[in-house]
Amino acid sequence: MRILASDGMEKNAVAALKAQGHEVVEQFYEPAELAEQVKDFDVLVVRSATKVRTPIIDAALETGKLKLIIRGGVGIDNIDHKYAEEKGIKVMNTPRASSDAVAELAMAHMLSCARFVSVAGHTMREGKWEKKAYKGIEIGGKTLGIVGYGRIGQSLGRMAMAMGMKVVAYDVFKVPELENENMRYVELDELFAVSDFISLHVPSLEGKPMVNAETIAKMKDGVVIINTSRGTNIDEAALLEALDSGKVRAAGLDVWAEEPSKNEALLNHPHVSCTPHIGASTTEAQKRIGAEIVDIIGKFFA
Repeated sequence: MRILASDGMEKNAVAALKAQGHEVVEQFYEPAELAEQVKDFDVLVVRSATKVRTPIIDAALETGKLKLIIRGGVGIDNIDHKYAEEKGIKVMNTPRASSDAVAELAMAHMLSCARFVSVAGHTMREGKWEKKAYKGIEIGGKTLGIVGYGRIGQSLGRMAMAMGMKVVAYDVFKVPELENENMRYVELDELFAVSDFISLHVPSLEGKPMVNAETIAKMKDGVVIINTSRGTNIDEAALLEALDSGKVRAAGLDVWAEEPSKNEALLNHPHVSCTPHIGASTTEAQKRIGAEIVDIIGKFFA
């Protein structure tokens, strides 16, 4: 098979696919060029940078060669997956491979926000020694609200409970067996009201962003908001206003409404811990993602 990895692929996975006789092309194309190139491939593998929208799928249908689209990661909202499936192109992802990596980054942002790790390090590199300015808080004993208690949310929940936090979770699918003295399911409004930290782990949602001026008003004063899901789940203007007012103590952001982000007021805010969408960017996660992609392709074309 001819496989296009438009956002790159872990080297061991590439080697394994080539050893099986497949041709692997690692090349990013802008949408117009991708629409032409995809006509000559059996498999398209993407991460988050490539958007597979209807025009690209329609172009692939002209030759009928493309049979499988794989998202190396969890969310598939960068693919018009329902349309692709309707046209006979299978869409799959690798949901298990990067869960712990994303959860660990969410925890890293929580600690950074609690202890000013990001801004304190930045000011030190500017030659400043602002020790008295960075009086932090401890996360032990605090309540973490996790919106979306799937694989990533559960991984973060385990870490949080191990560090002495109470966890409340909201999810449309509840698994009662996961509840214990330190974790319980709640409705979304209660989660907003009782949480000291809130971490988002849901796909991109239609309509208004989940975190907006209205929902922020329901949160505790001094809440910390973490987002490693999708940037569009937060109204960035509302978040910036809440950071300026102190309603939101701090925010840890790995994802942005526009990527690369041009929201300099937000990414330069002293109470924002920011990273450039690196949730799954660990050596271990990429190896697992690559291995899962190889497995998917092997089984699909068996």
